[in-house]
This record gives sequence, C-alpha cells and structure tokens, in this order.
Amino acid sequence: MAKFNFEAKGANGKDLRGEIEAANEAEARVKLRAQRMVPLRIVPAVQTRQAPRSRGASGRGVKSKDLQILTRQMATLLTSGIPILQAIDTLGQSSRSPNLGIALKTVASDISKGKRFGDALAEHPKIFNRFYVNLVRAGEESGNLDQILNRLAAYIEKSVKLTGKVKGAMIYPAVIMAIALVVVGGLLFFVIPKFQALFEQFNGELPALTQYVVAMSESFIKYWYLYIGTVVGVIYGAIAYYNSDGGRKTCDAIFIDMPLIGDLITKSAVARFTRTLSTLLGSGVGIMEALDISAKTVGNYVIERAILRAKDSISEGKSLVVPLAKEKYIPQMVTQMIAVGEQTGTLDQMLGRIADFYEDEVDVAVGALTTVIEPLLMVFLGGIIAFIVIAMYLPIFNLAGTVGSGA
Repeated sequence: MAKFNFEAKGANGKDLRGEIEAANEAEARVKLRAQRMVPLRIVPAVQTRQAPRSRGASGRGVKSKDLQILTRQMATLLTSGIPILQAIDTLGQSSRSPNLGIALKTVASDISKGKRFGDALAEHPKIFNRFYVNLVRAGEESGNLDQILNRLAAYIEKSVKLTGKVKGAMIYPAVIMAIALVVVGGLLFFVIPKFQALFEQFNGELPALTQYVVAMSESFIKYWYLYIGTVVGVIYGAIAYYNSDGGRKTCDAIFIDMPLIGDLITKSAVARFTRTLSTLLGSGVGIMEALDISAKTVGNYVIERAILRAKDSISEGKSLVVPLAKEKYIPQMVTQMIAVGEQTGTLDQMLGRIADFYEDEVDVAVGALTTVIEPLLMVFLGGIIAFIVIAMYLPIFNLAGTVGSGA
C-alpha cells in the first residue's frame, strides 16, 4: 500500500494532519471518513531515505517511572511559558536516567535544526513508543501540548500501577515455588544425609518411604548440577517459548480461559485497552490509529486480535460497538457503554469511565486470587516438608515400637 499525507477536519472541528496507508487516494478518503474526519487535502507521501545516524541511547529503554516524571515536568515547564527547547535542555541535564539524558540532548539538537518535537522523539522508539509520539504530535497540532503531556503523564502513572498489580499477583506464586525448591533442596542436601548415617546404625531394613527419600537425597547430592540445570533450563525454555509468536498465541489462549487467572487477565486487558483508547481519542488521534496502538498495549494476543478485527470492521464504515459486541472476551458492559459514548459523542470520556471501573476490578481480582492461592501454596509447601519429615521419622517410630514390644 502507498502512504498519503492528509489534512482533514476532525469531528471536534480541529484541523488534523497525518499520514495514512491506502491503495489509492480514493481509498484514503474513505478511510478518513470512516474515522469521522472530513478530508481537505490528500497528497502522496514523499519517501526519503536518510543516512543512518548514531542515536546514542535510542536502542535502550528507560524505566516507566522516569518517563512519567519527565513528562510531568515537561508539561509544568511548558505551562509556565518556558520555550520547549529550553525545557528539554533543562530536563536533559537533570534527568536521573543516563539513557534518557542522552536521548533528550539528541532531541534538543534535532529541534534546533528545525525538526518538530514529535518527529524528534520518534527517532528513539525504545524510549518514546508509538503511543507517546502520536500524543505529542496531536498536542503539537492542536496547540495544547502542555495539556496533552499532563494527560500522558497520568496515563503512564496509571499504567504502571496496573502492571504492578498484575505482576504482583503472578510473582507471588513463583516466589513461593522458588522457596519450596530451596527448602526441599536444603533438606535433601544437608539434613537427610545425617539421618542416613543414624539409620545405618540400626542394621535393619528401612521403610519403603524412607528408602525412596534417601535415594532422592543421594541422587541430588551426586547430580545436583543436573537438577539445577534442568530447573533453570525449563524456566528459560518456557520464557523463550512464550516470547515466540506461536508460543504467545498458544499460551495467551490457554491463560485467558483458566479459572481466576483468566478473569484477572481479561479485566487488566480491558482496562489497558479502554484507558489507552480514551487517552488517544481525547487527544485528537484518529480512531484507526488509536485502535492499532491500543491493541498493542493489552498484553494478551486473544484480545489484541479482537480489537484488530474491530479496526478492520471500522475501515468498512461500521461503528466500533458492532464488531466488539461479537467478541467473546469483551464484556457486555463494555460494549454497552461504548455504544452510549458513540451515540452521545463522548466516546473518550465513556472509555475513561470503563477504564476506571476495570482498574478497580483488577484490585478485586488480585485480592481474590491471592486469597485462594495463598492457602493452597502453604498446603503444597507444608505437604512436601511433611512428606520428608515423616519419611525420616518412620524408622525411629518402628524402632521405638520394636523396643516396646521386646519390653
């Protein structure tokens, strides 16, 4: 497909500029109208090849917290009337992140040469992603860059909180399992051999359960590197498989249908989707571009594909709610509120309310998951330790019984 630069009038009356992909100019006009924009001018985009430049820290990311602080500070400086170039220089010198400081120096240099702020940020995709760049460009077009940056900082802050909640729910079971492995390994390596030396003095046949645990201990002591290597290899292999295209599709489809975990994944994905789409639409970004960006933020392949199917449907002139209502994993309440937003012209505000609701629901889901998993993990860990302890004390109980009978 070819790329076209366009100038159009948005649904809110604002003048918009941007780039769109289409087979021809007629199709570009259809796509713009589908995004509720009135095309004013459409011309083929000029493709220029630029020599590669060294971009310093452009290949390295930064912490979300550092980016959120930078965005909030930038908004404050611009609101105070400080020129953008001076604001970037100031923040670049005071940045806590070396990578961010290097990137800001490059951005300031690009702006001083005549490049727009959003285009300069786009040169550092590892730091300023497509979502960030599109909002900045929308702020430049509308003349409300300081307000857009404040909105962007609030979005990053909420996104970090949501991600932290979900990660916390997932990390907790992993930590308990790691503790269980360490405890069992310690018992097999240090404790069981001492009991084994004691049992050898009995000169009797050990119970089958004790023999099994002793054999496990001897095997672990002799081949400990194989056991540890296997555990590390399984963890690394699982992560590598999930990070592959096929693995992510398979795992996400399984996870979203699992009890408790699936509910948490669905709610967090809906919260991310609606928050991102609300922020983009409220900042003047076109619906097609906003849906494409929002789909990449949900964190689950199944829901991502559902959103992209909705985007394809919108390009054919349909409303957003029609395709989403057909999707299994999009809650009915979400589609109903989106329908109200489309009818009243307050879609961005309605999406924000949906995001607020589902962010609260994630809190509830995390609490429920923790409440259920915590006792199960404790029982699991206690069961393993109890199994080993019983196996070690069985010979002692038998010996005591024998002595008692003899008496």
